[in-house]
Amino acid sequence: MASPDLTRSSADTTKIRVALLFGGRSGEHAISAATAAGVMKAIDRDKYDVLPVGITREGTWVLSSADASRWELSGGHLPEVTHDSGREISNLGDLGGVDVVFPLLHGPFGEDGTIQGLLELADIRYVGAGVLASAVGMDKHYMKLVFAGHGLRVGPYVVASPRDWEQRQAEVVARVAQELQFPVFVKPARAGSSLGVTRVDDLADLVEAVEAARFHDPKVLIEQGIEGREIECAVLGGRGGSAPRASVPGEIVVDHDAADFYDFEAKYLSDSEARTEAPADLPAEVSETVRDVAVRAFEAIGAEGISRVDVFVTPEGAVVVNEINTMPGFTPISMYPKMWEASGLSYPDLIDELIQLALERPTGLR
Repeated sequence: MASPDLTRSSADTTKIRVALLFGGRSGEHAISAATAAGVMKAIDRDKYDVLPVGITREGTWVLSSADASRWELSGGHLPEVTHDSGREISNLGDLGGVDVVFPLLHGPFGEDGTIQGLLELADIRYVGAGVLASAVGMDKHYMKLVFAGHGLRVGPYVVASPRDWEQRQAEVVARVAQELQFPVFVKPARAGSSLGVTRVDDLADLVEAVEAARFHDPKVLIEQGIEGREIECAVLGGRGGSAPRASVPGEIVVDHDAADFYDFEAKYLSDSEARTEAPADLPAEVSETVRDVAVRAFEAIGAEGISRVDVFVTPEGAVVVNEINTMPGFTPISMYPKMWEASGLSYPDLIDELIQLALERPTGLR
């Protein structure tokens, strides 16, 4: 499929030129492409001149097809940016002037502050969190340290650093046995979309689970399972220095006869293993607590623009922060836009608001 024409007509000069970055080098490549498909379909083409820029798994930037169907998840198909997806470009200057970048990249080399640093150096405005917030939000270990430092409740966990696991594996296993209660969830410290996540009910299965997580990231987090409902809340930055805004909470409801937990398959490939509900059926006071905690988590890491905060609500009504996602998915089944739609903000208006927030914010120190 042909890539977009970079020549700007006189009509296009009145439009804001937005570069959508998607794909990338992480294990969440396909989800990023699907997110881009959702944005391509919903963005206001009368207001925005859209340039889809795919990044291959090897890191090559390609001016790609603007046909959203090319990048959708369908029938188990996982879209991929390849070298023949469009015309290779060497830098953003090849795009003929970009007003704002929407980095729809998930995981390392995109959501972790690396792309954000590149855009800061290039003095190009962009949607979402800055360098530090992106890096902290990507690393679940440091994320939890920051949350705890701001008085937010987090669950018990053990970190298996690369050196610890390679040189002191038995000590890591012993710490898990002594400090955590089973079941535990073993996760790559710096990945998302539930890639490499394993539920472990017995200590004998821990080593295999850590090795599976290390396929995605040499640093691994082992978290104690929290008894409670999986609740999410979408946070949107405030205009003109005003406070961040929280959506109504939503809930992930997993069919435990079909899936042990909300894994990659349940999130993106199965129509039956899980469902999402927005708003979540919560008592009003609990809902308000979730929204307050979500905003506090957003501000704790210094996030900007967009984030989704995931929490557990225990049977006693306590709210435990699980994690923050500074670039949540925009696929048709993603919770972030669903929660804002349930709060009265449509998907196209949400995209517009995020771009306007990015245009309002300068690059550099702020």
